[in-house]
Amino acid sequence: MIAVWRFFVNTCNPVFITVGLRLGVDRYYDYFKKFGLLGRTGVDLPGEAGTIMHKKENIKAVELATISFGQSFQITPVQLAATVSGIINGGSRVTPHFGVKVVNSQGETVKTLSYPVEKNIVSEETSEKMRYILEQVVENGSGQNGYVEGYRVGGKTATSQTLPRGSGRYISSFLGFAPADDPKVLAIAIINNPQGVYYGGQIAAPIVRQLFENILPYLERMNYNT
Repeated sequence: MIAVWRFFVNTCNPVFITVGLRLGVDRYYDYFKKFGLLGRTGVDLPGEAGTIMHKKENIKAVELATISFGQSFQITPVQLAATVSGIINGGSRVTPHFGVKVVNSQGETVKTLSYPVEKNIVSEETSEKMRYILEQVVENGSGQNGYVEGYRVGGKTATSQTLPRGSGRYISSFLGFAPADDPKVLAIAIINNPQGVYYGGQIAAPIVRQLFENILPYLERMNYNT
């Protein structure tokens, strides 16, 4: 466990590949289904796109290897946010949504909206371990530019090549959440085709840090006032 998370913290693709190959196609694909990654999230906005993923029968060793470190398939940012939220919040995948309630012209609540929740996508123990590992990414690994002084932040960097390979085009991103031990807020920064430096930890993580530098003190004041 210790060896694996240390490689995770520093985004070591060969380790992700090794884990993927050990799991095998069947188990890996089953996890994609379990986490809801093969469908739409059901967010209350029109025009949501679905995941672009290999058919199971077309996944061989090379495809499994690239999938294992996050390439050769596509998911939407809202899908990523919903999946990560379910992993770090104790294992409950909440349908992402904007609507909370319906009110009339007098401001009275007519209807309170509710959304499906899928429980136990991971265990509480696994969720706790993932929060710890992702906090270490920000404390000691590739996501240090997402650190906010005085707060516990978790996150993960990503730097993906776009097709065709070798074109020099990338998608760089950072997903962060805080507080790391009891997540209340999550943010994603995605930069398409960055020029010059293109690593997510260097150019996307600072964006999330700047957001959290404003959001986290505000949440702290709100909690204090209540």
